[in-house]
Amino acid sequence: MLGANDGIVSTASLALGVAAAGAEHRTILLSCASGLIAGAMSMAAGEFVSVHSQQDTENADLARERAELKNDPGGEQRELAGLYVARGLAPALADQVAAQLMAHDALAAHARDELGLDAAARARPTQAALASAASFTVGAALPMAVAAAAAPAQLIFWVALTSLAFLAALGTLSAWAGGARVWGGIARVTFWGAAAMAVTAGVGACLGVVA
Repeated sequence: MLGANDGIVSTASLALGVAAAGAEHRTILLSCASGLIAGAMSMAAGEFVSVHSQQDTENADLARERAELKNDPGGEQRELAGLYVARGLAPALADQVAAQLMAHDALAAHARDELGLDAAARARPTQAALASAASFTVGAALPMAVAAAAAPAQLIFWVALTSLAFLAALGTLSAWAGGARVWGGIARVTFWGAAAMAVTAGVGACLGVVA
């Protein structure tokens, strides 16, 4: 959702800014295409670096835990049992659970219950980068398609109107998926989207007058 929102807002703002400056239709579309490519690559690179840093931290934690298990397995079992006692298990049962889990997969047990690392939620930099780039591209393609279809004289109106509609739809979907208030989500995303487009269009108009 976040990547798609970014794609809509940034591309629509770019189209409105260039259009307000008096650029030709072809130049507007070229600017949108350039913004789409640059934004998608930026999102992918940023997400890859961020998630890769998270992955490095996770790997360092696992390496440290692996060494501790090798050097002091008894102490690690007591540590794991202590975690279960803190969660409400009786000491005898906690010792039994810790022993059985460590016999099955000691590192996985400590990663999950001590470090909070779930195998299904481990950091995946490449997957995160591709997902961010794809979501941004889908979002950016929407106002770009409207800009391509709209008549030059009406481009600003239609790009602004449809982009706010797209943002409202995404705000609705995001709020519904998260169980939040729908109108609150719509209001936030449309307000800031409208603000970004208005500021960019204003700057473009000023630069166009100066030119």
